[in-house]
Amino acid sequence: MADPTGREAVAAVWRIESARIVGALARYTGDFALAEDLAQEALAEALVTWPRQGAPRNPSGWLLTVGRRRAIDAFRRRCALDDRYAALARDLGEGGVAAGSDRAQADQDGDDVLWDPDQIDDDILALMFISCHPVLSREAQVALTLRVVGGLTSDEIAKVFLVPTATVQARITRAKKTLGAARIPFEAPPAEERRARLGSVLSVVYLIFTEGSSASSGGELIRFDLAGEAQRLARVLARLMPNEPEAHALSALLELTAARFPARTGPDGEPVLLERQDRRRWDRAAIARGRAALARAAQIGRGLGVYGLQAAIAECHAVAASVDDTNWERVVLVYEALGRLAPSPVVDLNRAVAVSMAQGPGAALPIVDELVATEALANSHLLPSVRGELLTRLGRTEEARTEFERAIGLCANERERVLLGRKLADLG
Repeated sequence: MADPTGREAVAAVWRIESARIVGALARYTGDFALAEDLAQEALAEALVTWPRQGAPRNPSGWLLTVGRRRAIDAFRRRCALDDRYAALARDLGEGGVAAGSDRAQADQDGDDVLWDPDQIDDDILALMFISCHPVLSREAQVALTLRVVGGLTSDEIAKVFLVPTATVQARITRAKKTLGAARIPFEAPPAEERRARLGSVLSVVYLIFTEGSSASSGGELIRFDLAGEAQRLARVLARLMPNEPEAHALSALLELTAARFPARTGPDGEPVLLERQDRRRWDRAAIARGRAALARAAQIGRGLGVYGLQAAIAECHAVAASVDDTNWERVVLVYEALGRLAPSPVVDLNRAVAVSMAQGPGAALPIVDELVATEALANSHLLPSVRGELLTRLGRTEEARTEFERAIGLCANERERVLLGRKLADLG
């Protein structure tokens, strides 16, 4: 009898185990692109078999067994009976049995597959570094990371970034071809190179979370599935690289930021400003995890880096009982340090907001006006939105009205446009 939950079981196992499966297949075949294709073939076979026959006792082992057998079939079709094929066959205890649905039940259940926890960790680490390899474009890095490390399908990735599925598939295909042409080995970079390339990995995870926590377009303010996937990747990275302070710092930043998610939207999904959020709804467990990760980063590092400083700012908000109780002077100082370490107009804009809270809108307006003069954020709704807030507090209503109108015209997120419209209406 068909199992009505079979497809759900496949999806659940794939989301959790896909990185391990792709990593193991890449290690066995020595071919990253082939491994990803083999894993997808195993997934397709599971989608047909499990609903009909039920989920196997060892689902991840089943997928890996099917993938490894497909690898042997691929080598056989290429007539490449070389050392790789022989080694794979010996490893499987394979005597030339053809792949198919009539495999021994132990093979179907995957019970013959043993997982080496240490090797699994190495495989996932290699996957993350390969997916974010410098030879790939940023768009390709994001797509490939979500695909092979996050376990998302092309359709899911396309929905996340509001692009056609074909675009995502093309990016992933080009990325795999690029890695193959560059002959990138399946391995984490040597220890002496790892730190230099770590920044790219962290940056991609941060980019994924940023889009999830404040959606750049669409009808929702927060894309919880995307932000949650970035949190999971950050936790994995911190666990796999326990002596890298910025890995812990990124995890801290994401935990502390996501802790505010329950209070950031109202019953109908409308945005709730920080000063109006019910802090009792903040996720205290996430705050505790974030503070612990930040403490770990500070303990093993030589001072906080870019993600550590941002996490320190998030911690200031997390421990404050209210907006008024927030240590805004410390927030300003940390933003100044962040601006020196990683200069950015967005950092300057956030510093202006903190200055307005610590010293008043009059002290913050020159910072914002300087950003306007440089046209650094000319296409962002954030700059006129902040300037409109400051002008409102200074009683310059007509100027504030102009800024909010400009912000509404630039904003692509429906929820944020509603909030800006409400601010405009409040001006009378």
